[in-house]
Amino acid sequence: MTTAPRNDRLSKSRRSLLAGAAALAFAGCARAEARELTVYKTPWCGCCKGWVTHMTRSGFRVKVVELEDLAPIREQYGVPFRLSSCHTGVVGGYVVEGHVPPADVARLLRERPRGLGLTVPGMPIGSPGMEQPGGATEPYETQLLLDRTGRTRTFARHG
Repeated sequence: MTTAPRNDRLSKSRRSLLAGAAALAFAGCARAEARELTVYKTPWCGCCKGWVTHMTRSGFRVKVVELEDLAPIREQYGVPFRLSSCHTGVVGGYVVEGHVPPADVARLLRERPRGLGLTVPGMPIGSPGMEQPGGATEPYETQLLLDRTGRTRTFARHG
């Protein structure tokens, strides 16, 4: 039985250590990329700015793109009209439609379920960016958009 010389064993250990460090660095980069959010909104929407503020405060790096018409963006990412809201985000390979809470987006990126992304249809009172004086809220659901046909399942309940 032959054994590798001591230098070869150290080399293998060093290679393993370097490979592990590279994997950690890559995972960190992937995580950082996953928190880069592009938001498409119309120039006249104020509540979208509130939602962007929530996302930024929750650690997302947000790039805002203002467009007159969001329908082509929604079509590109598979969001049907009945599930739409006032802005559309893209993060970590998922679409985020409407006033989705930052914690739901973070969970989406952590769990990586099969589907196109999340949607909070409409503009529910009390959702992030839709806060009201006096703290009024209404119950709403975050839906996981499963496919381009508009099938969904409940991802989270709020209010």
